[in-house]
Amino acid sequence: MTPEVEPLSDALARDLRHRVAEAQRSWRSPGVSAGVVRDGQLVWSGHVGSARLGAPGRAGAGEGVAADDDTQFMIGSVTKTFTALTVMSLRDEGRLSLDDTLETYLPGTRHARVPLRQMLAHASGLQREPVGNIWESLQAPEREAFLAGVEEAEQVLPAHHAFHYSNLAYGLLGQVVERVTGQDWEHVVQERVLGPLGMTRTGLVPATDRALGYQVDPYAGTASEEPLFTLNATAPLGGLWSTVADMARYAAYVARPDDRVVRPETIDEMCRPIIMTDVDGWGGAYGLGFGMGRRGDRVFVGHGRAMPGFLTGLRVRRRDGIGAVVFANATSNAMTLALATDLVEAVLDSEPSAPAPWVPEAEQPALAELLGLWWSEGSPLTFFVRDGGLWSRLDEHDPLSETRYAAEGPDRFRAVEGRERGEVLEVVRDADGSVAKLYFATYAVTRAPLAFADLQA
Repeated sequence: MTPEVEPLSDALARDLRHRVAEAQRSWRSPGVSAGVVRDGQLVWSGHVGSARLGAPGRAGAGEGVAADDDTQFMIGSVTKTFTALTVMSLRDEGRLSLDDTLETYLPGTRHARVPLRQMLAHASGLQREPVGNIWESLQAPEREAFLAGVEEAEQVLPAHHAFHYSNLAYGLLGQVVERVTGQDWEHVVQERVLGPLGMTRTGLVPATDRALGYQVDPYAGTASEEPLFTLNATAPLGGLWSTVADMARYAAYVARPDDRVVRPETIDEMCRPIIMTDVDGWGGAYGLGFGMGRRGDRVFVGHGRAMPGFLTGLRVRRRDGIGAVVFANATSNAMTLALATDLVEAVLDSEPSAPAPWVPEAEQPALAELLGLWWSEGSPLTFFVRDGGLWSRLDEHDPLSETRYAAEGPDRFRAVEGRERGEVLEVVRDADGSVAKLYFATYAVTRAPLAFADLQA
């Protein structure tokens, strides 16, 4: 049974709606739809303007059909996160490795040495777009034409030289999924991501009651309907349609993952920076399919971008379990990713989720000898129990100094989270069996503060 989540206050709900209404007006978007997720549930949604305008040239042409939580919008490049999740689910099953190169799946390709990890992170240096002017013609290639174009495409930068956004790379990742599974990309995404998360209104083919996309003339203020863009073999880079309700389910999963799609630690891996997108300001980064943006001390994960007639922004503050999605049915001028971040911050600042109450730990006799104050390199290191496991910290006020350990055998632990993750903690005992000292990442850890000279004695 899903635990009940406290609803937002009326005052906060009014503030969120005001923000969406202000955005719709300043962006001059026919419609803006948004939703906020907290602790796994959609706790607020708002829809301003029209998902489908009235017929042009008639009285009331600016009016139309309002959106609701189940109205489909084209989510554009947020689709890339679904492609990345699908790749990672295959990785978790051992069916591919992120260090595999394209040669494994496209033998003989001129881009044989490019690894999957770099394509996921936009660090491959592959050119931005598939060959052909698809954003002018809105004619996306079928599979064979796409693959033929790959052999004409360039690697415009050295691998991992700099962040370079590549739709081409994500089209190729879709082909990798198909080669590994022997099934169409859409079927695999449905089976591995959309179905398990209950996203029944998300897919490549929209319903007849979908939102329509528009281009708004910057001077006349008139809105003209954009054509429907079917992405064919390039669908993995941006072809999905979804709704506020479905994207709320997705944001909830990203914030608090379980094993329905991938292992929870895999989401952690995907949301860690691999390459900086903002080298000078260090305000943005990209991981394995997810982008990161920084505001002050807060880091948000998600994705944004556009398709003809549509702009989408998804932002999640994973530490607090809060996320937001924003849709606009306009080709340009709608800052959906920024507004999604604004909505999350409004909730964080006004009504953050209450932390879970602390409860006393069960006794851990096997860890008792290790607990308390130790010293290494002249600095204190405190070992303690949290949630039944062994932890250490350098600084009581700095969570980044904490490390979580997992037992690997008698008197041997592995750091599995936090500082020095992956390193070994070794327990050294005296002849009588008592703990004499520890080694962490080969550094001596002692009960008394010792100088390096004292360790030589």
